Amino acid sequence: MTLRTDRRRVLLAGAASLSAAALPRLARASAAYPGERAITFICPWPAGGTADVTMRALCLAASKALGQTVIIENRAGASGMLGTKVLSQAKPDGYTIGQIPISVTRFAQLRTVQLDPLKDLTYLARVNGQTFGLAVRAESPWKTLAEFVAAAKAKPGLITYGSAGIGGATHVGMEEFNLLAGIQLNHIPYKGGAPALQDLLGGQVDAVADSSSWAPHVKSGKLRLLATWGETRTKDFPGVPTLKESGYDLVVDAPNGIGAPKGMDPAIVARLRDAFRKAAADPDFIATCDRIDSPVMYLDQPDYEKYVQATYRKDTQLIERLKLRELLAKG
Repeated sequence: MTLRTDRRRVLLAGAASLSAAALPRLARASAAYPGERAITFICPWPAGGTADVTMRALCLAASKALGQTVIIENRAGASGMLGTKVLSQAKPDGYTIGQIPISVTRFAQLRTVQLDPLKDLTYLARVNGQTFGLAVRAESPWKTLAEFVAAAKAKPGLITYGSAGIGGATHVGMEEFNLLAGIQLNHIPYKGGAPALQDLLGGQVDAVADSSSWAPHVKSGKLRLLATWGETRTKDFPGVPTLKESGYDLVVDAPNGIGAPKGMDPAIVARLRDAFRKAAADPDFIATCDRIDSPVMYLDQPDYEKYVQATYRKDTQLIERLKLRELLAKG
């Protein structure tokens, strides 16, 4: 045995010994998680919105399962992408987690957020979704979706609708509907659903495509809901047909997913998966979702990852078909 070979074996043995010594410490660290330290949950939407309300209920339930406080931190902006970017850059120690909007699969390909949703995030669970719909003012001449479509065909490009911004779920869903219906509407993008809704109430736009922010105004009689976009009719508006029932093969939802940065300790990932599995089944969380017509759509990590991958592929096709890059370039 040469001196060089012997020295190499000693070094390898030493490295193996160090690795073996480190394993118990790592195991203890993951077993103790979360310990006495609170967890920060990034919600990429403003406080008080439908996503924020359900995420607060979810995190309260997860806190019970984890035995530690989960603190909500709102990082709103850029159609949910500001908070998602912050989440992707956080330390992957389990103490910064958050909601991941499924639209990250589209915005990443449009390069409005600089991250790779298939590589830069750890997906933990899909939990619940939004109820989308098309609403008009109560005094508008359109009492049904069929009347709205007929008017749009008679006046191509003259009827306006507002959405939360170019490339978002409501804009993309509405443009898909326009293609299926053979109509052309004038899209007015806003920086969020709230200002679009206010302009609808004020008469600045003819319609709005948004999540259930329109619900209280429909109930009060100020707005009329022409169609919802889910697989089935909603509990709160059972008399309003879905797009599918109206003859358009289109379902649009935007499930809320829970995730973390890439590079997480598998033991911590397993702990968080278990906590959010229990949280998604918590009666208080389910009741909160039920109050605002937000369907529970739970998927555990393996199925959630498959869903994200499938959505990424679908969005690749949508971007080309709807010419979203060109629309973004126009502003």
